[in-house]
Amino acid sequence: MKKVVFISVISFLLSMELKGQQQLSLAALLDSIKAANPLLKMYDNDIRSMDEAAKGAYSWMPPEFGAGMWMVPYNVNRWKKMDNGMGGFEEGMGQFMLSAQQMFPNRKKQHAEFEYMSAMSSVEREKKNYSLNQLIAEAKRNYYEWVIIQKKINVLEQNERLLNFMMQSAEIRYKNGLEKINAYYKAKAALGNLEKMKVMLQNEMLQKRIALNTLMNREKLIEFSVDTVYTLKDYSRYIIDSTQLAETRSDLKAVNKEIQLNWLRFNSEKAKLKPEFGIRYEHMFGFGGLPMQYTLMGMARIPFTRGASRMYKANMESLVWKNESLHQQRQMILNEAAGMAQAMRNEIITKQKQIRLYEEKIIPALRNNYSAYQLAYEQNTEELFMLFDAWETLNMTQVEYLGQLQDLLRMQVELERIFEIK
Repeated sequence: MKKVVFISVISFLLSMELKGQQQLSLAALLDSIKAANPLLKMYDNDIRSMDEAAKGAYSWMPPEFGAGMWMVPYNVNRWKKMDNGMGGFEEGMGQFMLSAQQMFPNRKKQHAEFEYMSAMSSVEREKKNYSLNQLIAEAKRNYYEWVIIQKKINVLEQNERLLNFMMQSAEIRYKNGLEKINAYYKAKAALGNLEKMKVMLQNEMLQKRIALNTLMNREKLIEFSVDTVYTLKDYSRYIIDSTQLAETRSDLKAVNKEIQLNWLRFNSEKAKLKPEFGIRYEHMFGFGGLPMQYTLMGMARIPFTRGASRMYKANMESLVWKNESLHQQRQMILNEAAGMAQAMRNEIITKQKQIRLYEEKIIPALRNNYSAYQLAYEQNTEELFMLFDAWETLNMTQVEYLGQLQDLLRMQVELERIFEIK
């Protein structure tokens, strides 16, 4: 009797603790993941990095400057004016030169590079959306599993109260010589099994809390509770359409963006074959009366010659085959996703039928069976063993039903993950 009172006190304290905890709805939890998960922040930083890098596509090559001696003899005496022996002078030799040159970028080449670099972040955005979808699916799985765990604990607590009532009645009946002791000990062992199951479920609940806190990038042991209200969605008539899959799945969008990106890179490599022009100016200060001189030259880079264009053409050919590979990858993902979705929908339909049988026939019949045995036991027409057997069957079936419900919610989350249904 003291043990029963102690367990009741502990259960009351746990319920008061749960009431004081913050309750997180699924929507609030998902919003927290979107705002704080480090994986998503990593993608945001990568996207920002690529967008910032694209701003430099229209930059010019830096100008080049030079200064130094030009055609200066080692004999310093020849730097000065010299008497030519005929009453005149010869100009000195050597010059000091300043030089500057600037290459002018090809505008079409810059534009092709800008389009390519600007599109790079679009692939990362779709990869971020794909990762977000995976995180949402993981969060939903843990959240719904926590909900079912809580419901299992509630069922065990309800059945524990029924079992305690049976044991108290059996103790009274045994004292009056109306009950056999063997069924009482079997019920007492079942009570211990219920406590063991509750301990296991509470540990699983803690693991779900740690997993969800990790997804929200919070301290792992922050306590909160979940809203046990859930929604079962009917996907039995959901059409498995490859076109819809291609339009909704972020990984397929990422492949499409990567194909487009490769064509932009192809155009960028092709634009590198265009010539570039520049200008070079040099100014010389002569020694020993030598007049100042200058040179002004135009320059051209000609990358389309056979030797210079080999690398660009090889890159272009490589991108063509890379896109062929991406097309096959896209088809593989689409085919696999469509097959998984079809199989998952069929499993959901089957599981829904099983759950309806539990809800409409199996559990109501077992409840009525238990109630009938309980009434007969109270009227001394049935033994504790038969009542305990009815209780045990009802308890096991209720736990099995919640297991089936958990499977259905897991399938629902998986189908939503495949179609990226938020």
